[in-house]
Amino acid sequence: MTLPQDFLTLMQECYGTDVANQLCQALQTTDPSVSVRLNMPKLRAVLSEEALQRVLCFLDESCRRVSWCTDAWYLNERPSFTFDPLLHAGAYYVQEASSMYVGSLLHKYLSQSSASLPLAVLDLCAAPGGKSTQLCGLLPRGSVLISNEVMPKRANILAENMQKWTGGMPSGQYPVVSVVTQNRPADFAAFGEMVDVLLTDVPCSGEGMFRKDEQAIHDWSLDNVTQCIRRQRDILDDVHHVLRPGGLLIYSTCTFNRHEDEDNARYAAQLVGGELLEERHFLPGRDLGEGFYVAVIRKPLPQGDEPPSAGNVDRMSGLAHRHLRVLYDGGTPSDTIDLPRVSLTYDQALQYLRHEAVRVEAPRGLVQLVFAGFPLGQGKSVGSRINNLYPQEWRIRSGYTTPFTLFGHLI
Repeated sequence: MTLPQDFLTLMQECYGTDVANQLCQALQTTDPSVSVRLNMPKLRAVLSEEALQRVLCFLDESCRRVSWCTDAWYLNERPSFTFDPLLHAGAYYVQEASSMYVGSLLHKYLSQSSASLPLAVLDLCAAPGGKSTQLCGLLPRGSVLISNEVMPKRANILAENMQKWTGGMPSGQYPVVSVVTQNRPADFAAFGEMVDVLLTDVPCSGEGMFRKDEQAIHDWSLDNVTQCIRRQRDILDDVHHVLRPGGLLIYSTCTFNRHEDEDNARYAAQLVGGELLEERHFLPGRDLGEGFYVAVIRKPLPQGDEPPSAGNVDRMSGLAHRHLRVLYDGGTPSDTIDLPRVSLTYDQALQYLRHEAVRVEAPRGLVQLVFAGFPLGQGKSVGSRINNLYPQEWRIRSGYTTPFTLFGHLI
C-alpha cells in the first residue's frame, strides 16, 4: 500500500521521525493480528468447571494471551469465524486487542471507588459491540449498560451482537442488563448527571484501520481529519452533561494523530472540569494490535458530596424506554429459557444458522436449539423436522463451508 504524503508528514509531526517511520513501515509491510475474547459469564454458566479448564488450557497452549485482557488471546491465523456456531452463540467475540485496553482502564479506576455497586453505563458510539460486550463482563452485577448507535444499519448489527452475547443464559439473566438504542447524542438530554461511566469511542479519520481496509487510506485527507475533530467535539458537547460527579469518561479513537486524540481528550476534560487520569496510544510496529488511542477522565466530585446511590440504574433504564428508540432490552424476561433443549451436530447447527429446516427428532412445539451446550435460538418442532425461527437478517448467507469451531471440539 502507498500511504498519503500528508499522512507521513503528520505522523512525523506527532511522533518524530524514528517512531513515525517505524509506524509507517509496519502499516505497509505487516499483517494485522487476530484476537478473540471469551464470554466468561456465559462460559461459566454453560460449561462444567472441567470443560472450562480444557478450553482455557487449549487456548493457553496454542495461542498467546493478550497481556492487558486475561480473557483474550491472539490467534496464529484468521480462521473462518462465520462457520463457527460458537461465535453465533455469543461464546466469544472477535475484537482488536488494542481496543480491549478500555477494560483494563475501567478495572483499574473503578476498583478505586464503589466498584461493587451496580453502575449506570452509556456506550455512546457502540457498534459493532466490541467494547460493550467487554463491559458486560467487567461491570458489577445488576449494572445497566446502554449501548447506542445512531446509524440504522450499524445499530441493527449492534443489537444482534448484544443479544447473542447476553441472551441464552440458563438462568435467563445475564449479570448486566443490556439495552441497545439508536439515537443521536443530543437525545440523551433527559438523563442529566446520571451516568457512572460514559464511553465515547467517537467516529474518526480511521488511520488505525489502514492495515485492514485500503478504502480507509483512500478516504483519508487532512480535510477529513479537520472534519472529524469538529464532529468529535460536537458529540462531546452534546453528551458530556450526562456524566455524574465522580464518574468516568472514556474517550477513544482508532486513529493516530494528536489532534483527534490528545487534543480532544483534553477538550473533553475541560468540558467536565475533570482530571485526565491516563492515556495511551497503540501503534503497529510497537504494539501487537491495531491503531488505537484511549484516555480516561474523572469528573470531579464536589467536596463533601457522596457518590449517587444505585438508584440511578433503575432510573436510567426507565428513561431509556421513555425517551429513546430501544432496539433490544436484555432486562425483559425471555420465554426461551424453559423450552425443551435440542442438541445439534455441527452440520445441523450450520443448517439452522442458514435459516434452513433441521431434520431431527424433538418434542412437538417450540424448542431451544443448542450446539455444544450453547443456545443458538428457537425452532418449532413438528416431530421429525424443526421449522426455523432464527432471525432472517442474522442468517449465514454463504453456502460455502470451511468447517471450524474455536473450541467446540473440546466440549
